[in-house]
Amino acid sequence: MSEGRFVLNAATDGLIHITIPVGILQCNCSIIGDPVTREALVVDPGDEVNRILDLLGRHKLTVKAIVSTHAHIDHVGGLSKLHLYTGAPVLMHRDDLPLYQAMEMQASFLGVHPPELTEVDQLLKEGDILRWGSFEAQVIHTPGHTPGSVSLYLPHDAGKVTAVPTIRTVLGEDGQKIALADLLKKPAAAEDAGQSGAQDEPEKITPRAPQLFSGDTLFAGSIGRTDLWGGSMDQIMDSLRSKLMHLPDETSVHPGHGPVTTIGNERHLNPFLRPE
Repeated sequence: MSEGRFVLNAATDGLIHITIPVGILQCNCSIIGDPVTREALVVDPGDEVNRILDLLGRHKLTVKAIVSTHAHIDHVGGLSKLHLYTGAPVLMHRDDLPLYQAMEMQASFLGVHPPELTEVDQLLKEGDILRWGSFEAQVIHTPGHTPGSVSLYLPHDAGKVTAVPTIRTVLGEDGQKIALADLLKKPAAAEDAGQSGAQDEPEKITPRAPQLFSGDTLFAGSIGRTDLWGGSMDQIMDSLRSKLMHLPDETSVHPGHGPVTTIGNERHLNPFLRPE
């Protein structure tokens, strides 16, 4: 595991981003932090929570929220433990709650023990803004891989999100806890096979260029599977073409598996997205 390094003269110009590939499917767990306030989001803590906690402690980061881009087991396996140790609220889109409730079925598909579940503290929806430190991220609902898949978009000026005219603030307000048992349950099928991730990255101060955390909707050179429960090729293509492909070409894309790419690269090179 690489020891992170601080770039102090860049602390006011960018954000901290640590990528941790975790679990047997190497889900890219992301820690996104404010270098000044040391507040952070943790996105998709799929497994190996002790490693995540170790990195948070080493870099003196306090978790403001735990965000799930979707409820496949390789992305949510560590939600309960990370919530227990940090007390941070868990955020997920309502449409993936039935899939989250189906951990036993997902675990049987992979031949592993089902992870412990936790309550979802706040439900995400299109246009929500997540706030931590001096940063803001816009929630983009990107169904297709799963019904409740979301992507997080940090624009060039991540401290000022102005693209959405009417929004509901998700973080910074007391959210009512939502017991999963009280919500509609629907059996879900199995787990995404995913793609291989890279080795642990050190802490980086990422310049405030646009950043997208795309979950399993968009990969470098590919897109998310749609042959699992709730998947839809029509929906994922609509999410990509009507939403993600409208982002600036220079937007860095941090997918749920595999290497970083850009919107521009995928627009021109991704076989699913190239103009016909």
